[in-house]
Amino acid sequence: MSGKEVLPLVEGGKGIAVSNGESSGAWAAAGGIGTFSGVNADTYDEDGRPVPQIYHGRTRRERHDELVAFGIQGGIAQARIAHEMSNGQGRIHMNVLWEMGGAERILHGVLEGSKGLIHGVTCGAGMPYRIAEIAVHYGVHYYPIVSSARAFRALWLRAYSKFPEFLGGVVYEDPWLAGGHNGLSNSEDPLKPEDPYPRVAALRTMMNSFGLTEVPIVMAGGVWWISEWEHFLDNPEIGPIAFQFGTRPLLTQESPISTAWKQKLLTLKAGDVYLNRFSPTGFYSSAVRNPFLEELRGRSERQVAYAVEPVGEHTDEFLIGPRGRPVYLTPHDKEHAQGWVSQGFTTALKTPDNTLIFVTPEKSREILKDQVDCMGCLSACAFSNWAQNEEGTTGRKADPRSFCIQKTLQNISHSEDVEHQLMFAGHNAYRFANDPWYADGFVPTVKQLVDRIQTGF
Repeated sequence: MSGKEVLPLVEGGKGIAVSNGESSGAWAAAGGIGTFSGVNADTYDEDGRPVPQIYHGRTRRERHDELVAFGIQGGIAQARIAHEMSNGQGRIHMNVLWEMGGAERILHGVLEGSKGLIHGVTCGAGMPYRIAEIAVHYGVHYYPIVSSARAFRALWLRAYSKFPEFLGGVVYEDPWLAGGHNGLSNSEDPLKPEDPYPRVAALRTMMNSFGLTEVPIVMAGGVWWISEWEHFLDNPEIGPIAFQFGTRPLLTQESPISTAWKQKLLTLKAGDVYLNRFSPTGFYSSAVRNPFLEELRGRSERQVAYAVEPVGEHTDEFLIGPRGRPVYLTPHDKEHAQGWVSQGFTTALKTPDNTLIFVTPEKSREILKDQVDCMGCLSACAFSNWAQNEEGTTGRKADPRSFCIQKTLQNISHSEDVEHQLMFAGHNAYRFANDPWYADGFVPTVKQLVDRIQTGF
């Protein structure tokens, strides 16, 4: 893969500072494919400490340009670290999200500034049509992330068929089991997981029809023990197959996440990771149940529809804001609203869907400040209504039911706070507590983990 024979074991490229040059370099040194995150990657000062990403621009667009510059500097820094740590073994990939702010500019900047250090680019979170053209320009293999054969077909017919020789593999990411953002379509039920086998087999059939019989599929999401995937091996319906591990590498000595995060992983139970739709991207995502996620759930549940004039069942006047402007609720919803106000959720915030949510004054001030401080970390953000178009906006009202994803992912990556920040994880994270290999809090090196995975367990 990516021009070299490697172990069919791939480190998943977790976001902001969670898979870095040290962890990915160690994975490559063990013979597999290490993947560092190109999403707001860290740079370091002379003492080896991460440089805080502080924004000075007065406008969102100015701060967005600063974010892109941070991303390019950080990506190059992590590529160099990974290259040095890999000792010429394995392969080094960079992971980017197509829907991240400035994705194309960051890709060009990092690949230009680290020529020969990066062998592949993995890309998902959207439909990355242009990833092939960009990767090929720098002689780098590309690995699109998809969750269905239909998605790959669209990518192939529109763009990838022009650059077949650099298609290093296709990552099938299970939308029910993978951590982070998930590619569930509107026709798929988040509460009804589907068996990945027929979906991967359908992807292989589609790839074979395009002459891609030797291009490997990388199975991602829900992979823990290879022995549980034995029916995928040497199977003509599946073809060449590799396996991607996103959650297990979190609990390694080279993993840059905090000690508190690692200890939290050892305590999780089945069901502690669940799909939610609070992300400002609009995608479903999988994260650990904690006070941060529960506050978002409560925020969304304290919600009623309103009208600006009496209409239909919306007959009861309700005053909101410091000036007491009237809106109209149904009698039933007004009763709920008065109850939330009596509990201290006294501030009503409007959403783009003509609803009100009720939060505390402190939470309201935090939400509004985060929206004002937006630095355009996404191509389009529901929370702040930023978009990287000429207008700089999605054209919709900012949505207070979401959150600033850049802020919380930076916080959890650079602090010990795991209760009040977003903590992405795959749905199998509870297995750390059940797997005897991790008994008594054992935290392996990356090399020990890769060697262990090769035993099948």
